[in-house]
Amino acid sequence: MPPILEAHDLTKRFELGESSVEALKGVSLAVQPGEFVALMGPSGSGKSTLLNLLGCLDRPTAGRFQLGDVDVSTMSDDKLAEIRATRIGFIFQSYNLLPALTVVENIQVPLYYSHRINSATNKRCLELAEMVGLSTRLKHRPTQLSGGQQQRVAIARSLVNDPEFILADEPTGNLDSATSNEILDLLQNLNRQGRTIIMVTHEPDVAARTKRSIVLRDGQIVTDERH
Repeated sequence: MPPILEAHDLTKRFELGESSVEALKGVSLAVQPGEFVALMGPSGSGKSTLLNLLGCLDRPTAGRFQLGDVDVSTMSDDKLAEIRATRIGFIFQSYNLLPALTVVENIQVPLYYSHRINSATNKRCLELAEMVGLSTRLKHRPTQLSGGQQQRVAIARSLVNDPEFILADEPTGNLDSATSNEILDLLQNLNRQGRTIIMVTHEPDVAARTKRSIVLRDGQIVTDERH
């Protein structure tokens, strides 16, 4: 099968006054549908910068990035926003839930950006809440939920637009070990169902739950191993 995404010689340079920092130095990789990939590396290795490029949250300084057969490297901001809203699911370490909204309303948020609020998508939100074990918490707000429950809301939200792949940035970073295992079990189950997941983590035991580990150091890939 063709890759779901491909990066070709991605370089990302940040200008800091009169100097510049090269966060990525010619990174190339391909991810196939159904993979569960861990992006690893020490602080400053470039893994978060790479995740931002893969999520169309930023643009490379040089190189090419493709989703399927579409080159997104030079797309307009509006087109990138459309891709983020319809083709990519995001899970963040800090959950990024809206405090004034209920569980089901937070799950619905991506639907507003893609203008897809209707009875069918509302039903899907309820189904996703049940899938992540929150069917009895639909009217609760984030402050009424534990960290693990908030991350479950974020996982359901990432799925609501049926994305082509999910990007998870340290999704267990704020959780205790027992809750982390529950979240990783949920991600593994999603992967078994065919979901493609790319996850940033600095923890080897978390990466061991994936199918492939890519390690970056100083802006370059140093190892790429399938488990």
